[in-house]
Amino acid sequence: MKEHTITKSIKEGDDMLTSRQSKLLKLIVEDYIKTAKPISSKSLCKSLNCSSATIRNEMGYLEELGLLEKTHTSSGRIPSEKGYRYYVDHIMKPKELSGDDVLKLQQIFKNHSLVLSDAIKQSMEIVSELTNYTAIVLGKSSKDNRVSKVEVVPLEPTKLLAIVITDKGHVEHKAMMLPETISKEEVTKTVELINKLIVGTPIDEVSAKLEFEVKPIIGKYVTQHEALYNAFYQAFSDFAQESKMQMAGASKFISLPEFSDDTEKIREILSKFEDKDLIQSIEKNEEDGINIYIGSENEFDQNVTIIKTNYETDDGEEGTIALIGPKRMEYDRVIGLLDFIKKHIGE
Repeated sequence: MKEHTITKSIKEGDDMLTSRQSKLLKLIVEDYIKTAKPISSKSLCKSLNCSSATIRNEMGYLEELGLLEKTHTSSGRIPSEKGYRYYVDHIMKPKELSGDDVLKLQQIFKNHSLVLSDAIKQSMEIVSELTNYTAIVLGKSSKDNRVSKVEVVPLEPTKLLAIVITDKGHVEHKAMMLPETISKEEVTKTVELINKLIVGTPIDEVSAKLEFEVKPIIGKYVTQHEALYNAFYQAFSDFAQESKMQMAGASKFISLPEFSDDTEKIREILSKFEDKDLIQSIEKNEEDGINIYIGSENEFDQNVTIIKTNYETDDGEEGTIALIGPKRMEYDRVIGLLDFIKKHIGE
């Protein structure tokens, strides 16, 4: 991620803006976040208790500083990227979560039947629904998650559910299709062989171990070894990828008003969500605390904001949780939500 920057005069903005100018910028940013419509001077008269002409002058000054900008379709103003940065750094305060938000998230973390990795995933799915933004959970390298046991559960005559349990209590499952000619005995022998050779292996090294240790000898034990080997190899490749990255709500960008008339931009952003390497890069260069990358400050897309934070569990497992939304993101609420989840992960 690029380090977010702001000009020196604006960064010293506590002296740069008067109290009224700060309040004006706050009102414009927060109104635009809610409505996605340019803000006129007339709409702010009552809140600031001054004339429309005075507000126009103040808005003009904020525009000169680069904190506001005009749109092509309206005489009103909207926050610029620099305006959002100033708002985040100098004006915004994290929002206290509503009782409803707290209850929904607490129910997840108090559900002791869930392993922590599933609680993290489900809590971020809830946050995606609450905010209408895209939620991402990124795990660190799977080398710290080792295979504890592999099981299979028959679903249909030609369909099995492969289940992998790690030493951290994480459970992954993947449906596998097999030819009708493969017997249950063949499947059982394959699972026994895999358990014998890969238990204790880091998840992201299993595919290599299957290739170099299981594949050369599986034919001695199993007749239909090629189909079985390929099915398990694909399942473990998927496990390794999915244990590092989970996503919820990518399609929510379709409903955002700033993109409603730009199908090409929506298509471009949605295609980026399918780029696993690009999504994984969100995890890089993380600092402590909750970090905000607005527009050009992030490498994902200049039309979005990414808010993210690292987490660490009691047993030392690390990862990143992030929300991706429009630049007019509800910053104060998102920070409160991520902070709540981060604290509960560490408890």
